[in-house]
Order: sequence, then C-alpha cells, then structure tokens
Amino acid sequence: MSSQEFSPLQETLAGAIPAQRSGDGIAPANESANLPVTPIPPDTDEGLGMPAGEPDNEVPSVPINPRPFGVSPVRLSGRGPGPGKRLVSPQEAAASTRQLSPEQKLLILDTWQRSGLPATDFGSMIGLNKQTLYAWRRRFETLGPAGLDDAAKKRMPMGSKLPELTKRTILMLKKANADWGCQRISDVLYRGPGLPASAGAVARVLKEAGYITEELPTKPHPDHVRSFERATPNQLWQTDLFTFILKRQNRRLYLVAFMDDHSRFITGYGLHASQSASLVLEVFRAGVTSCGAPQEVLTDNGAQYVTWRGTSHFAKELQKRGIKHIVASPRKPRTLGKVERFWGTLWRECLEAAVFLDLEDARRRIGHFIDYYNFRRPHQSLDGLTPADRFFGAAPQVLQTLKARVNANALDLARNGVPKTPFYLTGQVGDKPFSVHAEGERVFMIAEDGQRKEVDLTPSAPPPTEIPAPVCAQGIVTTELADEVEPPPGASPLDEGLQHLADEFNPPAAEEGDVP
Repeated sequence: MSSQEFSPLQETLAGAIPAQRSGDGIAPANESANLPVTPIPPDTDEGLGMPAGEPDNEVPSVPINPRPFGVSPVRLSGRGPGPGKRLVSPQEAAASTRQLSPEQKLLILDTWQRSGLPATDFGSMIGLNKQTLYAWRRRFETLGPAGLDDAAKKRMPMGSKLPELTKRTILMLKKANADWGCQRISDVLYRGPGLPASAGAVARVLKEAGYITEELPTKPHPDHVRSFERATPNQLWQTDLFTFILKRQNRRLYLVAFMDDHSRFITGYGLHASQSASLVLEVFRAGVTSCGAPQEVLTDNGAQYVTWRGTSHFAKELQKRGIKHIVASPRKPRTLGKVERFWGTLWRECLEAAVFLDLEDARRRIGHFIDYYNFRRPHQSLDGLTPADRFFGAAPQVLQTLKARVNANALDLARNGVPKTPFYLTGQVGDKPFSVHAEGERVFMIAEDGQRKEVDLTPSAPPPTEIPAPVCAQGIVTTELADEVEPPPGASPLDEGLQHLADEFNPPAAEEGDVP
C-alpha cells in the first residue's frame, strides 16, 4: 500500500490518530514505525556524505540508536526526568482533541470486532485507550447506537430509580414527620418495611417531589475533643437532671435519667417535684434492679451527686456497691454529651408540644417516649440500630420479650396521651332512622337499610381508658432523705443516745420536802 492510499477506518480516524515526525512529513504512528530508512548511497559527494546532484542544504535521514549499549544512559543528577512535554504541529493538536461522531465510533467497534485483536493492541493501533473501547461497547450493548452519542448521554434524565412503593413510603414518612432528615428516613425504611434506600436516594425522591434544601446560617465552633465510648454495656452509666414546666399547673418538675454509655440505652428514669438526692437514689436503684449494676457512673458536680464537704448519699451508695464514681470537670457539659443529647431529643420530639394532665400523667407518657427511644427509634451514632439492639446484643431473647411489651403506638401515647372517644350521632328523620359518625376529619352516614359508604359505625375495639405502664424502670420518691449535719468538734452522733440511756437508768435524786 502506498503512502497515499488509506483504508476506510484510516480515513475515518485521519484526524484522531497521533502522528509522528519522519523525513517525509507527518505520518500516522503505526506507519512511521515501519518506514524503511534509506541508507546513504555510495555515489555521494566526496567528504560531504551528500547524494550526487542534490542541493547542499538537505540533510539525509540517518537512524540514531538512543541506546547503543542496550541500556539507558546514567543520570548524573539525582532528580528524575521532568513531565513529558513535546512540541507538536497544529495538525497533531487538532487530531488529539477531535471529537468522534457516533458513526465513527460504530465503525471503530465493527473493525475491532472483525479484527479479533485484544483491546490493548487494537487501541494502540488507532490511538485510543482500552477503557474507552470497553465503555463504547458497553453503552452500545445497553442502549444501542444511541448510546454512542455523547450529547444524548448528557440529555438523559437522571431521575430516581427506586420502586414506586418505596417512593410513596418516603413521601408519607416525610409528611408525617417533617423534622426527619434523609438519613433518619433511610434508617426507618430499613428497620420497618425493609425497603432499602440510601440517604442520597431519599434526598433525590424528596427533591423530585418539590422539597428544597434550606440553607441555615451557621456559626464556626472551636475545636474540641470528639467523643468517647465504652466497649461493652454496663461498663459506664451517665446521669443528669432536666427540668421543665408542667403547663396546666404552672409547676416545675425535675427529670433524672441514667444512660448506658455504650448503647445509649436509658436504664432508668424518674420525675419528681424537687431535685433531691432521694430522686437520684431511687432511679439508680430501679435501674440496677432492671439492668444490672454498672462498673462506673459519670456525673456532673450537682448537689445530688457531689457535696463539697464529706460524702454525699449517692457517693455512699456507689461505695457500698463497689462502683467507681467519675465526676466531670466544672463547666464542661460535653463530658456528659450523650445524655445531654437525649434531653434535646426528648424536648423536641415530646415535651415541647405535649400537654400533661398532672404529675402521674407526665410520668407515664415520658416513660412511653423512653420506651420508643430505647426500642424503636434508630440512632445515627449506632449505624441505624436502636439502643436496645446494642444493649441486649448478647441476649436476643431478652430483647424480644421486652419489645413485645412495648406498645406499637408508644410515641403517640407520649405525645397525645389516651385517644379520645370517636364522635357519633343517631336519630330519626320522618320515622327513618339514621346515624352519623366521624372518623378523623371525615363524616359518614348509615341509612335505614344498613347501607354505608365507607366504614362501620361501631369501632372495632374500645379505646383504652388509661395509659398502660411503660417498660423502662422508674424510680418514685416516697420519703425524702434528711440532710446530714456534721457534729461539732469533740462531739459524736452517739452522745444523744448515750445521754438518753443514762437518764433511763439513773433517774434524778428527789429534792427535800418531796413526798415519796
């Protein structure tokens, strides 16, 4: 084949194949490597090495071997070679940046298939990477010839590929819980209906439904110690107090809770009208009875836990049980960050909107929210698990028993209390009886012949008359502890008892004039 004849494939790739310099100008790389080097003819001008009859300004093509001894020359400098750069002609630059049409790509794939060569060898012949060939073939097998059009690829819609059932479930969860994020919805889908959807897929579905991302202003926070976590359950408990106002009675209440550091499981709680050491002790004893004793307890410097003089009742309780007491540094709330985070969750999801009837109603409904937090609410720091999943990881049968006791509507009971009795009305119009009742926000009527449109008049099950007891251990204060008073120097707590005994056995002597 002469240098002026090209195959159809070469004509197609005339602008896309890298070229190399040779004595005859610009030629494709796969042809310049096979061009023979013309030796110097014997009839040259004497002493000049030039062909006879040729001008003196032309230089013959003499091959130069860059590795005359079979190895690369030794570098005298310690630095390696710089980045590969070379000067190219405008034709070569245009060839390296030329975009191929779908017809040209199809011709290349057809030629590659007919050649039977590996992608690496065929790609080196036409100046293409093997990954490019594989990508073209994969798009051609999936989408046909339209997959080779780069412009059509950019115009392809990038919508969500989740099943319609999963999309509807995501939208229903977001509508019912407007404050839930994408990761929270993803965790609930995985644990509940078993519909796998990543946080990014949930965000894509919400965006297609019209939800937009709201940019909230933030403030830079100083760096701090990230976090700590014990390796096993009951290795460390955290405890703290929280206060809020009972709205109907305008009365301040105090809530104390103990949380397992490893699993975030609430082992016990208590609600009382005062923040006393008795409340802390009752809750701690109830938690130990229900979940076992911890090895360590982490508290702040509150008067219920620590006293500046002597030993507090709580510290004595820990000493009797052989439990180590760890006290956080003053003005360092991040040390108790896990239980502080629980207070925020309790306030946002329950206490902020709930209206309690009295102290007993508040105790039960807060207990139901703690049950929901322990057994049903997925925790992001636990990789979507609930605190009970990690706390009872070694005892699944205990976990199943406790889950069976937790009410399915624990969160609704905590937020709204006992459901109200549904409205219904019955009567007669012109000797024709009828009945009207409401279910939710809709009203239904039943005629004389018994025909109804949607639901039955009689409810399927009577509503509960009172809130059931929660599962979480609860401490209730029955008697307050008396404040201990340190005796003065030289005195003993036994002096009063000894004086009483002395008065009993040694009555005072009778005075003169007294009649025995």
